[in-house]
Amino acid sequence: MARRNPAAGGGVAHSASQPEPTYSDDPARNDPEPDPDSVARTICLRLLTVRARSRAELSDELRKRNVPDDAAERVLDRLTEVGLVDDQAFAVDFVQAKHAERGLAARELTRQLRLKGVGGDAIDAALADVGEEAERASARRLAERKLKGMAGLDSQAQIRRIAGMLARKGYPSGLTFQVVREVVGEAAAELMDDDPMPT
Repeated sequence: MARRNPAAGGGVAHSASQPEPTYSDDPARNDPEPDPDSVARTICLRLLTVRARSRAELSDELRKRNVPDDAAERVLDRLTEVGLVDDQAFAVDFVQAKHAERGLAARELTRQLRLKGVGGDAIDAALADVGEEAERASARRLAERKLKGMAGLDSQAQIRRIAGMLARKGYPSGLTFQVVREVVGEAAAELMDDDPMPT
């Protein structure tokens, strides 16, 4: 049974024979025997309020807080039933946001979704609209945007920096160098047209 520990400012101290539950960092923490399902539900809802998460992410968080596996599974099953946990929808939203806002390529999107525990079928469905043409258009937009801030550099330096940026976003090397050389070459040609050599 828990006893008061005056030295700890009136907090609850647990005897050696009664291990302290480590999953009790929610409103139920003052209950000496908190209901694991209630604790798991509260933790999940708090996390989902911040941002959408995959089932695996929530499961990992519950495990870190030592919520019993059976309680975690029951709560996650229930949240899935009511649509609050949906890996397919999560993957679609993730791809739309990261591809549109940050220009991440399909390869990098796949890597990040796998790290979040999303399954292959959900990833494939979410990436259905990110085909070769969409990737090429996205890579070109990124290259053109990056080039605008490098007007004072020679073309080889521009190519290296833009190619490095696209590589970090997951674009294949063949597509990267093709797009970068096109964009840098077109910019150089435009510059020559605007400022022709004296005859």
